[in-house]
Parts: sequence; structure tokens; C-alpha cells
Amino acid sequence: MFPCWTLLLDAHTWCLQAAPMDHNLQYWRREGQSFFQRLFHWVDILDPSSLLASDGEIKNSRSLLESKEQANKDELKVKEAWKLSLSSVHPDTGSVLPLVFRPPAFLPLAAPLVIATLLPHKGVKPALFWQFLFQSYSAGFNYVNRNATSCKDERIPLKQVLLFVGSVSYATCAGVGSPSASMNRYGLNSPAMQSLFRRIVPVPLFASLSALSVLVVRGEEFENGIEVVDSTGNVVGVSQTAGMKAVKETAISRAALIGTTAAVPNVIVSFLQRTSFIKRNPLVLAPFRHITTALVLGLMIPISFSLFPQSGKVMKEDLEAHIQAATTEPDLYYHRGL
Repeated sequence: MFPCWTLLLDAHTWCLQAAPMDHNLQYWRREGQSFFQRLFHWVDILDPSSLLASDGEIKNSRSLLESKEQANKDELKVKEAWKLSLSSVHPDTGSVLPLVFRPPAFLPLAAPLVIATLLPHKGVKPALFWQFLFQSYSAGFNYVNRNATSCKDERIPLKQVLLFVGSVSYATCAGVGSPSASMNRYGLNSPAMQSLFRRIVPVPLFASLSALSVLVVRGEEFENGIEVVDSTGNVVGVSQTAGMKAVKETAISRAALIGTTAAVPNVIVSFLQRTSFIKRNPLVLAPFRHITTALVLGLMIPISFSLFPQSGKVMKEDLEAHIQAATTEPDLYYHRGL
């Protein structure tokens, strides 16, 4: 079995071994009300140095945040505890996230996969290989960072496993096969067609596949529903409407992330190819494209994570009748996932 899938199964087990904690969601509800607030928080949280923290240090940070004497603690220590908790702990379960699927690990692990996936491969095999690695990691990240309020059983349902495998397989084949198959079937070898299918088509294609991965892998959230809570954190009920909203928002943010990362380097490279410097030094173009892709991805990760609040808000009137009858508060909250 592919390593990412093994880690995925381990993550589901860890999810069930910890009692739910909602400190992270309380933080986001209090601090992340505007886009720029969320953006500044994500820039801080995505610091890769937090990946060096041990499980013991993460648990100590959680203990500090749970302590009633928190207000009397050193302000810097409390800030660092929040940073470590938000970057390493799942909001729904309170369990420590697997190292490779923590938000700060997304850039260092996804960047080489995205760069390799977007390369103009000469053969199908290398294209399939890199596309498979990227889609597997992306699906694993989506699943581990999902809303886990419906995480009740100790085993992942067979349906969920099949959806995960199907999502990775379809995205891999579609990402590689669609442009290549069209070019080979219709003999599109002119420079204009080569440019269309190698630079333009992959942008909406990869964006769509990234959104589709979120929708499929996290399908149980809108099928079974997710918990919604009131302003004090009390669970009001389980809502399919909130689940659909959470998954839809995450799918849009992921499409924006991958679509922009694929589009911007192509635009810049197309412009540079017309310059005399690149015409004299064509070998410079490839490393420049790779560096630009990594930079755009690094810039877009906090932006895409900030497009929608982690602690989403939904009006009571938009939810199911049984939830409307269970509370008098006009607005309810849910964990969007990442």
C-alpha cells in the first residue's frame, strides 16, 4: 500500500484515541473574523519550525491552554502554545496530527510534487508517477484535516476507502490522460496546440481535480452531516447542510490554491520567452519556472487557507428543522476543516 494511505489509516486510529477538544475552534472564532486577520494568523501558524516539536511539547502546550491559570502565565509562552496547538492538533479530536499532514508540512512536501507534476513530461510513465504521488498526498491531507465530528467508528468504512482510492486513481488518470490523449488522438502537434494543451488546459484541469478530491474524500461530511455548536460551544445537532457548506468552501479554496499555482508561472514564463535574455540563455527558463512555482505555492497556501473561516458561521434558518427547534440563537458554528 502507498505510504500516504498507511499514514491515513494511522491518523484515523489516532483520531479515535483522544478526547475532543475545542480550544482551536474557540481561537478561530475569536480571532479569525476577517480575511486579513486569518491571513496573518496562518502566516504565523505555517512556520515550518513547529514541525520540530515533539509530541510531549505539543501536549504541554495543550495543558497550558487548558489551565485556568493561563492568564497568569507568560504572554510569550501562551502565544507559542497557541501557535503549536493550531499547527499540530486537530480541532475536533484534540489528537496530534501526523507530521506529514500538518499544515506547516504542506509547502515543503507539496512543492516538489507540484513542480514535478506540472513538468512537460516526455513520457506517460513519469507523468503518471508524479501525478499519483501528488494526488495521493493531497487526498491524504484533505482527509486527515477534515471535520472529524462524525469520526465514531474505529474502522474506516469500506465505502470511504473506495472513494479515497477512486479519487486518487481518477485524478491521476485525468490529470495525465486528458491533455496527452487529445494531442495524440487528433495529432495536435502545432506550436499553438502544444501551448494550449501544455500551458492553458492544465490550469483549469488541475484546479477542478483538486476541488473534486476534496468533494469525494470528504463526502461523508455532507452525507452524514457535521456537528454545529452555539456561541458557547454546546453541540446543537448534526447538520448535512453545514457539512455541504464546509466541504464546498474547502473545495473552492483548494481549487484557488492549485489553479493559481499552475497559472501564474505559465504567464510569467510566456512573457520571459519573448525577452532577448532568455533567447540567449534558454537553459535558465526551466529552473526559473520551478522557483516561481514554489514561490507562488508558498504565497497561495496562507491565502487559500484564509479565504473562509476555520470556524464557519451559518444562520439557523438555513439549517434543518430539527436544529432550528433545538436552539434560540440566530447563528451557529461549525469546523470547516482544511
